This record gives sequence, C-alpha cells and structure tokens, in this order.
Amino acid sequence: MPKEQINKDEQIGFHKGALTTLAKEREEMLKILSIVEQLMQMHIKSLQELGIDLQKATQQSKGAKKPIEDSLR
Repeated sequence: MPKEQINKDEQIGFHKGALTTLAKEREEMLKILSIVEQLMQMHIKSLQELGIDLQKATQQSKGAKKPIEDSLR
C-alpha cells in the first residue's frame, strides 16, 4: 500500500475510534444527567410537601437577581 493510503487509513481509524469513545461518553453523561434530574425532582417534591412554593421563590429571586439557592436558605 502506498504511504498516502496508510496515512489516510490511520486517520480514518483514529476518527472512528474517537467517535466510538465520544458516543460512549455521551451515553454515560446522559445517565448522570438522568440521575441528577431524579434527585432534583425528589428534593422539589420534599420541599413542596414542606410547604415551600418554588415558583414563588423563583419569581422573587428573579426580581432580586440572586440565585434560587439563596432564596431557599
């Protein structure tokens, strides 16, 4: 095989390998995101059960330009 073809084949292999790795990383990231979302929903539900109105807290924090975390303290 000519050197140019070997170089092209190496580049193709490199990019295919990178895409495979990145696709697996994306899958894991989506799993992590799903877990984080579930945990957030659990905390939201618990706060609502405790009588905290998160929509009201969010609206107040928008007007005050401070993070919602500060409103929850």
